[in-house]
Amino acid sequence: MYTHKNDVITRGKPLSETGKALILVHGRGASAQSILDLANHLPAQGFTLYAPQATNHSWYPYSFMAPEEQNQPALDSALELLDGVVKSILDEGVKSEHIYLGGFSQGACLTSEYATRNARKYGGLLPFTGGLIGQKLVTDRYKGNFEGTPVLISTGDPDPHVPVSRVEETVGIMKKLGAIVTKKIYPGRPHTILQEELELASNILAADNG
Repeated sequence: MYTHKNDVITRGKPLSETGKALILVHGRGASAQSILDLANHLPAQGFTLYAPQATNHSWYPYSFMAPEEQNQPALDSALELLDGVVKSILDEGVKSEHIYLGGFSQGACLTSEYATRNARKYGGLLPFTGGLIGQKLVTDRYKGNFEGTPVLISTGDPDPHVPVSRVEETVGIMKKLGAIVTKKIYPGRPHTILQEELELASNILAADNG
């Protein structure tokens, strides 16, 4: 078992110039560098980009649907690392509504879990093929108010890692906490990000003119 080093790549203009941040969280076996390449397909030029790097290229060892204790202490360490990134941005005077969080697969699960445990008005959430973490969801740990945060959440049907049922559960909890959710289930889609998903995510990012 392992915990994560505080290893975060940044790209783009400094936060003092952009005033808005896009945090991208990579999937299992991938890297911070590879998820930053995703930003090339999004209107992210006006954002300061942050991409944390998981130790051993994995945020937690087992499936996100495994009993939670099997994924500890890595899971808590990953959530702490993400919290540190968000707090460092807030500490620079950026409001939470100018912070966007996105990720793919394992990174999408981590993004969903972190944001829903710390619900507030974010600029947007972009969990590409992900959902909340745990064998059974502990609903009372999800607190706060998304205050109309736009969320784009997706998966394939079927997806080898992220079942539709967990995406549905995740949507329900996020909506209860005040998120405005766009859910996309793609029949027969491989475990990837489609052009349509990038376009929907682009609409959310482009809405921030601040």
